[in-house]
Formats: sequence, C-alpha cells, structure tokens
Amino acid sequence: MSSMVLMEAVAVPRGDLAPRDWLEIGLSSLKTGGLRALKLRSLALALGASTGSFYHHFKDFDGYHAALAGYFVEAHIDPLVATLTESDLPPVERIRAFADHVRDHDMAQLALAMRAWARSDARAAAAIRAHDDKVMAFLVEQLTAHGFDPVEAGIRAYALLAIGLSEVHPDEAIDRDVLRRGLLTLLCER
Repeated sequence: MSSMVLMEAVAVPRGDLAPRDWLEIGLSSLKTGGLRALKLRSLALALGASTGSFYHHFKDFDGYHAALAGYFVEAHIDPLVATLTESDLPPVERIRAFADHVRDHDMAQLALAMRAWARSDARAAAAIRAHDDKVMAFLVEQLTAHGFDPVEAGIRAYALLAIGLSEVHPDEAIDRDVLRRGLLTLLCER
C-alpha cells in the first residue's frame, strides 16, 4: 500500500471541530441513512476526525443522541421561524418562503427520519413534538394574520404540515413545482 493511500485511510485528528460539526453531520447522516447511519466511526470518517475528537465533546453516544434530538429544532426550525417572522414579507409569502426553504434544504426528509427515530426514542419524540408545535404555531399565526379565523387557520396549518411531510409521490405527469404552488395557493388563499 502506498503512503498516499495509507494517509487517506487513516483519519488525521482534528482539533478544530466543535459539537455543532458532530451534530450537523449526525443530522445529515440521519437524513440520508436513517438511525442505522448514526455510527461513530462513520461520523468520524465523514468529518475526517478521530473518534477521540467525538469524546472531547460528548460523554457517550447516548448523550450525543440527546444533543442531536434537541439540535434538530434548535438549529434548523427556530432560526428559520424567527427570520421569517421578523421579515417584512406578507403572511402568505412567509409561508411560501418557509416551504421554499424546506424544499431547498430537504428538511422534510430530515423530519421524516426524525419521526422514524421517535418511534423508539423519547428524546426524538419530544423533538418532533417541539418541531410540530413550532411549525404549527408559525403557520397558524401567518394564516390568522392573512384573515382566516383561528380554527380554520389551524385546519389549514395542519394540512400544510401533513402535505409537507407526505411521502406520497405525485404522478410523473404532474410537475412537482406546479403541484407545490397549487397546494400552497389552495391552502393559503381565500
């Protein structure tokens, strides 16, 4: 084995990693491979780090799972909702911007992976409840500001969230963007 190949096979310890780096790679791995993808060696390899770097930030893998569940909402939902709520966009445009962000960052796939994990982990289940509560509150607030009464706003918000997390794939004859825009219009406009 040449020295070049050997150097690539051995992770060089990195001192510049922060807990956030481990949490981000964890969410990315969870999104693409599910809970089975959350293996310490795989995460370390993806970061180009040693497993010792992991233990510098986390006591054990159980503690990492707890941090990862909380990070899901804290790092991805809270800032998005805060930014859109503070924006000058009209309420329906805030919802459209939220939907665009979710699509552009494949956040629905991450939420679905979190939901699968939540079936076997109370911390992930709590994170999903927090996610749903925050997204629903944001959607209801925007729809109410747009003129819907609170009950109707709640129903429409629930439908938006459910559609956003749907694993049903439209017929190939239907353009996904046309479908998405049509559903947003159907649920957000009077």
